[in-house]
Amino acid sequence: MLNLSKINISDKVDQSQYESFSKLKVYKIGKIFAYMMIMSITLLIVGLFLPWTQNIRSTGYLTTLTPDQRPQTINSIIDGRIEKWFVREGDLVDKGDTILFISEVKDEYFDPNLMSRTEDQIKSKELSVDSYAQKIKALDAQIAALQKTRQLKIKQAKNYLKQAELKIISDSLDLIAADNNYKVALSQYERMEKLYDQGLKSLTDFENRRVKMQEARAKLIGQENKLLTSRNEYINAEVELSSIDNQYRDKLSKAQSDKFTAMSSMYDAEVMVTKMQNQYMNYSMRQDLYYITAPQSGYITRAIRSGIGETIKAGEKILDIMPSKYDLAVSMYVEPVDLPLVKIDQKVRFLFDGWPTIVFSGWPGISYGSFGGRVVAIDNFISANGKYRILVAPDPNDEPWPDGLRVGSGARGIALLNEVRVWYEIWRQLNGFPPDYYGDEVKKEEGKKEKKDK
Repeated sequence: MLNLSKINISDKVDQSQYESFSKLKVYKIGKIFAYMMIMSITLLIVGLFLPWTQNIRSTGYLTTLTPDQRPQTINSIIDGRIEKWFVREGDLVDKGDTILFISEVKDEYFDPNLMSRTEDQIKSKELSVDSYAQKIKALDAQIAALQKTRQLKIKQAKNYLKQAELKIISDSLDLIAADNNYKVALSQYERMEKLYDQGLKSLTDFENRRVKMQEARAKLIGQENKLLTSRNEYINAEVELSSIDNQYRDKLSKAQSDKFTAMSSMYDAEVMVTKMQNQYMNYSMRQDLYYITAPQSGYITRAIRSGIGETIKAGEKILDIMPSKYDLAVSMYVEPVDLPLVKIDQKVRFLFDGWPTIVFSGWPGISYGSFGGRVVAIDNFISANGKYRILVAPDPNDEPWPDGLRVGSGARGIALLNEVRVWYEIWRQLNGFPPDYYGDEVKKEEGKKEKKDK
């Protein structure tokens, strides 16, 4: 039993039928355990020197790359009353398709003949403008006629004035001649008087000479009166010239005043026509706004206002629409301490809700179910949640994102940073140090500079 003898009976006895034999069997479990420990320690040491990709983890949600592709709310531009729906939730509509018809609720637009009556008012005002224009033309013709008549009258008055001036000159010369004749007659009379006193001339000759002297004096006085009359006529001609100028100036001023009044009225009428035309176009555009149409092709996701007969105000939300064509992107938030590590065109791996994944964050190459992206935008201002938002688009050089993704679903992002050794990453995590701020390219450049300096 104790195997002290050299005689072996194991081949003669069936040891499997006796439990005691199995308890006495010698096992090499110690050696196996030692081998396992050595292999584990060896694998652990080798694993410490394996490459590890540093990363930043964050959560986000799916959105679109451009703002016009994101879900939007359709509003009513005017007040109205819901009359008829043309779509249901989930329907696909094209750009310009009618979604809803509303009716008018303001009393100033209730008139069914509002457009035609406004158009008639515009035509009446346009005729008023034409009438003022014709009046202005008539006044222009009147002003032209007055100006021409004024010129002729002034020429005529100037001619009269010239004639009066020449007559004064003529009468002045006649006065001088009459004065000379009178002087001659007076001298002859005085000589005749002396001769008569001396008895050399008869009384008849003396009296004849006196008569001639008196006739010369009468002619002198008559010529003086004639000269004064000519001078009065000259003054009257001057007064007439001035009167004609003032008279026609007043007439022209009145005609021009009437013209400017007509022009002012015409301009006021044109302003009214322009306002009424603007109002007419506003009425026309308002009637087009009774039909609320789709601003772009998309799916009707949710009706905010429903029913028939409900009133809506201008700018009030009616329904939500999701564009049918869009470019997906992920909006994710990072801590301020990690923001310096993120840069444009940096690679990011995503785990989308609903897609099975097997992820090793440090070894993205052997992960399954993750999809690649590249950073396209980084906010310059912190968000309300105390983090910075970054926008990540699909990586064109990586596997395309699933077709079943929808805007608004969740996504977990892993921003890939530098590649380090596992032992370094463990040491960094234990000490609470942030990931490296500089990439491998920067480190290589710094290394080259140090070699050059040496």
